[in-house]
Amino acid sequence: MKPFSSEIISWYLKNKRDLPWRNTKDAYLIWLSEIILQQTRVDQGTAYYLKFAEHFPTVKDLANADNDLVMKLWQGLGYYSRARNLHAAAKTIQTLHKGTFPDSYEDILALKGVGDYTAAAVASFAFNKPHAVVDGNVFRVLSRIFGIATPIDSSAGKKEFYKRANELIDKKNPALHNQAIMEFGALQCKPVHPDCSVCPFNANCFAFTKNLVSVLPAKEKKTKVRNRYFNYIVFHYKGTIAINKRIGKDIWTNLHDFPLIETSEALTEEQLLSSPEWKKMIGKNKYVVKSISSSYKHILSHQKIYARFIEIVCKNPLKNNLPKELLIIKENDIYKYAVPRLVDLYLEKKK
Repeated sequence: MKPFSSEIISWYLKNKRDLPWRNTKDAYLIWLSEIILQQTRVDQGTAYYLKFAEHFPTVKDLANADNDLVMKLWQGLGYYSRARNLHAAAKTIQTLHKGTFPDSYEDILALKGVGDYTAAAVASFAFNKPHAVVDGNVFRVLSRIFGIATPIDSSAGKKEFYKRANELIDKKNPALHNQAIMEFGALQCKPVHPDCSVCPFNANCFAFTKNLVSVLPAKEKKTKVRNRYFNYIVFHYKGTIAINKRIGKDIWTNLHDFPLIETSEALTEEQLLSSPEWKKMIGKNKYVVKSISSSYKHILSHQKIYARFIEIVCKNPLKNNLPKELLIIKENDIYKYAVPRLVDLYLEKKK
């Protein structure tokens, strides 16, 4: 049997996908792709990568960009803290590193939003530094082939996997090795129903020979999911609407949505319209309820959001009768603002 790195590189050279960020050594573009691909499928992330690379071809362009534009271009990709961190890191590179992307693992790791995996990926892909990448694909490959049953979400597990990954890396070709093991996990050693019959490691794969493919890798923690109930109020007055810019540490920071009443459970229309929260939100406005949407279900990593949109037509100017922090805009201008995917789905349905 070939050494592990040689075997997996051989597989990669025959099976790799042609992806745009693999055709460059520009550290900025590689970093951009890695941030976009966190928690995102390649087929979805590719369009966003190309869009960002076109709008911001250099780290200086991104650093100098308006935050609202960055958020608008990110709209629909989710996990919006990535976009905020991306923009902040670009500003750091511009000021601290004079616009030149840092070439050391430690300096890359120090950038906002960059963890061990991303720092290793950029350091190896752009500068051929021998730092092993360990992401979900790599956890799965190493766990199955070498029979590592330590939970991947434990501190002991992370140490064990990082140690094994760095022992296996081809120090002469770290970029190629890292690309290969990640691609192998994405295409061959898939989470569900991998085709083990054509795997080059099947004769020596611990999980395959022990019938444990569906068991490995192991996890110890179960994510608790929180249910949230959003009641959006879409105020209309003579071609204007009210929107809210989300601030603080909750989801969707810096994105825009409609004024919101969040409840601890699903309410009937009668319960909502007679609630103290509704009366406080409406204030002295005289209004007519135009429509109440059906429920929208939106799933985040630790949350399930159930939302509905109540459209009301007001008889009073919005600016004088709603909280001052709300923005009063022309109805058609809503499409200029970055909004959560949940709101975007509602707006698409209204078109």
